[in-house]
This record gives sequence, structure tokens and C-alpha cells, in this order.
Amino acid sequence: MSQASTVSASATVAERGSSHSVIRSRLVDLDRAKGLAIVLVVFGHLVSRQDPAGVTWYEPLRIAIYLFHMPFFMYLSGYVLFWSQSGAKSGSGRRPSWLSGVAKRARRLLIPFFGFGLLTIAGKLAASHLMHVDNLPAGGWAALDSLLIHTQSSPALSVWYIGVLFVYASVTPLLLRLPPIPVPASLRAWLARPGLDPIPSIAWLLPVAALLYVLDAPPVVYLDRICRFYIFFVLGGLAATAGRRWWAILDRYWGVAMVLLLAVIGIVGAGWVPFDWRTDVANHFPYKAYMLAAGVLSMIALHGLVRARIVAGWNWLVWLGNMCFAIYLLNTICLGLSKGVLLKFLHWNAADFPIIAVAMMASGILGPILIKVLLLRRIPVLDRMTD
Repeated sequence: MSQASTVSASATVAERGSSHSVIRSRLVDLDRAKGLAIVLVVFGHLVSRQDPAGVTWYEPLRIAIYLFHMPFFMYLSGYVLFWSQSGAKSGSGRRPSWLSGVAKRARRLLIPFFGFGLLTIAGKLAASHLMHVDNLPAGGWAALDSLLIHTQSSPALSVWYIGVLFVYASVTPLLLRLPPIPVPASLRAWLARPGLDPIPSIAWLLPVAALLYVLDAPPVVYLDRICRFYIFFVLGGLAATAGRRWWAILDRYWGVAMVLLLAVIGIVGAGWVPFDWRTDVANHFPYKAYMLAAGVLSMIALHGLVRARIVAGWNWLVWLGNMCFAIYLLNTICLGLSKGVLLKFLHWNAADFPIIAVAMMASGILGPILIKVLLLRRIPVLDRMTD
């Protein structure tokens, strides 16, 4: 990052407070928020393509959740990245090279992206001989093409977040190396502050993110998602930089934000805003306007909620937050396997769906945790990959 942004980040760390208890409390808040977010992710994955016959309540609820759950996830990702980098700089006093940072992120994110993407494709092809499989991939190059290039119908679409996060974590440090933005003399005179300092380089992020958000990017190499979600990642980073000032907003306004969030997602979930999973309408307005509103409101509502006294004792959310990455990587595999087995005995209809949904939620959350604890921790490279 630039010298100005380094000074700003160091000042923010000092503002947050140096006590271990304050830092630990902040990290627990983030773990709790990640736990809540991953539950929403798994719920949104219960139905992949065909709706259960006669079930009319799930689709509006899923549409409502999709309006904000990945924006909230990206907000948390930006928050964690900026928070950790600020802490690293304040402790070491030096900035790692950009290339070393990219290499570190590639090991952390690209290896799981390719590994679990290919594992999902291979697993679906193998399982299709034994059970029902949603979004069955074509074999050979067609499957790789849909995973990496023409990504709208990827057979392993759930891994998109990891690839997109790698792009954000690689590009954002370059933007932060841009020079500070000088304040025009006319503006300094109007503000009666002739000695006003240049605007820190972090201010470049928001206009870039806003421009990307309004672009109509094609679903090629996940460009549509890269453009759509960067603004939420940036807002998370700015929130982390704001430190205590942001926490005060969360604590004071989360209830109001929650009411407004429910109103926005209610409008979309009720069908007043056109939406069709089979098209790319999610990449266009007016849907994107509602997503932006819901995403911003969810940052205050949900992050504030997990800081509130009524939720602060929910340690199971902290536990899920610590397992968040493993659950994200493995939940669709566990969901698919459990659905295939359940449909051997039950029907994909309104009568059986409540049983299937509960069983799939349990498998989508607990399955990855069991795999992580019982298997992956015995293999150091896979254990690190899923931490």
C-alpha cells in the first residue's frame, strides 16, 4: 500500500485499541458473522435446479436470501483482509511485496478453486451412475470450459467465490499503491482549508467498485461476478479501516437496518421485482439496485446483530465461523450426496421436502465439519487448504 494508506491504516489500528481483549472481541464478532453467513449459504444451496413439486415458499425465500447473503459474505471478506493487513503492517513495520502477496493468495485460494472444482465435476460424473445428480456436467473439455471460461452454467458454480476473492485480493493492493488524490485548490478555498491533505489512495477503491457494479459484464471467467460483488468487498475494507467509528454505527443502527433489510428483500421475494434463475437478470437493473440496497443494509443489520447482547452468547455461530471455509468448499458435495440418497426413499415434493430440507441442512453443515475433523486434519496439505 502507499505511504499515506499505510499511515492511515496504522492510525486505525491505534484507534481500535491495543488491548488483547478488544482485538479478540472483534475477531469473535467476525467469526460469529461468518457462522451466520455460511448457514445462509447452505440454505440457498438446498435446491439447485428443479423446485420440489408443490413447494411454493422456498423459491421466494431463496430469492430474498440471495439478494444479500453473498454481498454480506464479500463484505466480511473485505473486512477480514483489510483488518489482517493493517494488523500485519502495524506489527512488522514493513510491507510485503505485491508478488509475494499474490503467490500467497494463489496457494490459499486458487489451489482450492481448481482442486474442489475438479473434484465436484468428477464426483458428479461418478455419482450420476448411482443416483440423481443436479446440474450434471458434460464430460471432457465441455466441463472444464464451463468451470473456467463460459461460467454461467458451471457444474461447480459454488467455487466462484474463491476465484473471485483471489482477483480482489490481488488487484486491490495495486489500487492502494496509486498516488493520493490531490484536493483542487478551488475546493480547498471553498472549505477554507488551504492546507488540506490529499485524499488517501484508499479513496480510489470506491469509484472503481461503483463503475464495475454498473457494468453489464458477460459471464465469462466469472467477470459478471467480479464486477457485481467488488463494491461489497471494498465497503468491508473501508469498514475495517473506520474501526471504532464503524462499530458505533453497527451498535446504534443495526435494528433500523434490519427492518429496512426485511422490507427490501420482502419486495423482491414477493415477486414485485422480476427475477428468473434461468437468465442473467441478476446482472442487470433494477435487480442490482435492490441488491446494492440489501447488501449495504445487511452489513449493518447482520454484523450489528452478531455484536448484540441477544446473540453474543451463541457460541455455535463462532464454531461454524471457524469452520466456514471447509463448509463452503464441501457443502454442495455433501448436499448432493445426501439428496441422492434421500431420493431413494422419499419424493421431491411438498409432502417430503421439509424432511429432506432438514436432513440436507444437517449434512451440508455437519458433513464438511466431520470431513475436516476426521479426515482432512490427518493430511496437513488438505488441512491447511481448508482452514
